[in-house]
Amino acid sequence: MSEENLYKIILAPYSSERIFELIESQNKLAFIVNLKANKTTIKQAIEKLYNVKVIKINTMITPSGKKKAIVRLDPTNSAVDLATALGLM
Repeated sequence: MSEENLYKIILAPYSSERIFELIESQNKLAFIVNLKANKTTIKQAIEKLYNVKVIKINTMITPSGKKKAIVRLDPTNSAVDLATALGLM
């Protein structure tokens, strides 16, 4: 999968007050993803783009019609470090 296609799956990082709590307490991050993306493709895209190991993904459709993925990272990867690199913190 090319890097261009990966960015078609992962559209943008997502942040809110609740997400900041998840980043610090549960090593989780949130992303807005393509509506047609499934958990497997989301996992592959995040692992390749950000060089991290993903443990679990939960997806939901927001009231505005966007698809949000909450991603739990492996304990060896820091969600705080990745959030800082993405400019969320």
